[in-house]
Amino acid sequence: MIGDRVHRYLDPEESLGELLFGLIMTLTVTLGIRLLSPLEPLSPRDLAAALIGCNVAWGIIDAALYLLGSLFARNRRIHFVRKLHGMPTQAEALQAIREEFGLEEAHLVQQEDLAAYHRATLDLLKHARIERAHLRGTDLAAAAMIVGLVSIAAVPGAVPLLIIEDSVLALRSANLLQIGLLFAAGYHWARFSGAPPWRTGAAMVGLGVALVAVAIALGG
Repeated sequence: MIGDRVHRYLDPEESLGELLFGLIMTLTVTLGIRLLSPLEPLSPRDLAAALIGCNVAWGIIDAALYLLGSLFARNRRIHFVRKLHGMPTQAEALQAIREEFGLEEAHLVQQEDLAAYHRATLDLLKHARIERAHLRGTDLAAAAMIVGLVSIAAVPGAVPLLIIEDSVLALRSANLLQIGLLFAAGYHWARFSGAPPWRTGAAMVGLGVALVAVAIALGG
């Protein structure tokens, strides 16, 4: 399945974020175009081309930032390991491990188990390699997935603009379709968190529309 292939390189929350980003960007344009320039003549086909071009461009930008962030995070961790090797005492090293690898769910874990986890992490990192990190093939594949997700999110909104001659009807159809896709995205991704699908879908619609309203109000 396409979802399985995407999640081979991106976590579900990352893929959801990229898809929502693309949908919200498209919805901002289709909802805001008449609010910001109500008297301007509108060519649906030109708007469709602009939607797809904008999302492709931002998908490329987001992918480049993803690669930069991945490389930074990996080299930051290597820098931490290098500093860990130079610490004079094990107590200092364990304290650094606790600060660096603190568990968000630590309150759910027994303290002795948490201490054992930190000691095991320290033993593992004592023998870790400290060469500078480089981009991997999986990073490039994830970046390509990001470009694809953000770009594809514009296609459903562009279709009504390409096939419906009436610009008002085309925009309304595009808006309804994109709102439906926001709901579908929330409904689908709810299974990864165990949240109620219908409520999550509705929350995604509310969040998406609210973010679009903020973007339009600020001139975005």
